[in-house]
Amino acid sequence: MRIALAQMRMSSDIRENYEKSLAFIRQAAAQNAELICFPEIQLSPFFPQYPDREVSQYALTMDSPYVKGICKACRDVGIYASPNFYVEEDGKRYDMSLLIDDQGAIIGRQKMVHIAQCEQFYEQSYYTPAEEGFNVFDIPFGKIGIVVCFDRHYPESIRTEALRGAELILIPTANTTAEPSELFQWEIRVQAFQNSVHVAMCNRVGREDDMDFCGESLVSDCKGEIRALAGREEELLIADIDLAEASFTRAKKPYTALRRTDLYE
Repeated sequence: MRIALAQMRMSSDIRENYEKSLAFIRQAAAQNAELICFPEIQLSPFFPQYPDREVSQYALTMDSPYVKGICKACRDVGIYASPNFYVEEDGKRYDMSLLIDDQGAIIGRQKMVHIAQCEQFYEQSYYTPAEEGFNVFDIPFGKIGIVVCFDRHYPESIRTEALRGAELILIPTANTTAEPSELFQWEIRVQAFQNSVHVAMCNRVGREDDMDFCGESLVSDCKGEIRALAGREEELLIADIDLAEASFTRAKKPYTALRRTDLYE
């Protein structure tokens, strides 16, 4: 399976970010990618860096023309996509990733489960925690899970989706140059290795007020080896992975199967 990661620079103009997303979808399809994923809240600036802002203009409903437009673009070029939006639903707002198939249908949703609240990441001021926990979605290529940004710092997140059969886990994120990027690489690689699952992390890039997003999106295979690594500029990162290799490796090296859950607290 060929996957594409749209390492994007965002502006305060939702329409501009939307048009850029469409362009990345077309570019990914032109390079024969079968799935494209995007960074966290891709249509807006990273407003959670402020403790209190009016951001209703960035909250989308599922019938938003922006959501429908992304779905149409997937159908037009025949590609799967996992965009991440700030979504309002039943009076609550979520950091939510979608999984859209190559016919433009929304076949999966994943909300952020663990919500950060610290300097420059005042996310509890804006996001409601997921009520449904973690999900895994079946597509013709294999089984895909999504772990939204901060959730990846909790080993239970990727482990839970791997135990549910995920062969590829997508992570939309917002990592900055002030954070330990090398450690974040190893965080992904070690969890990919321990859970025998491919992991693709797609980051923002560019400066937004006091935050400088570092890019360095990456794809790790199920053995913890980096298959593709982006730089610090806007780009489309491409990687070829065999989803079935994850299930094969998990059976051959049964780290998850041999867990002594009776001894865990």
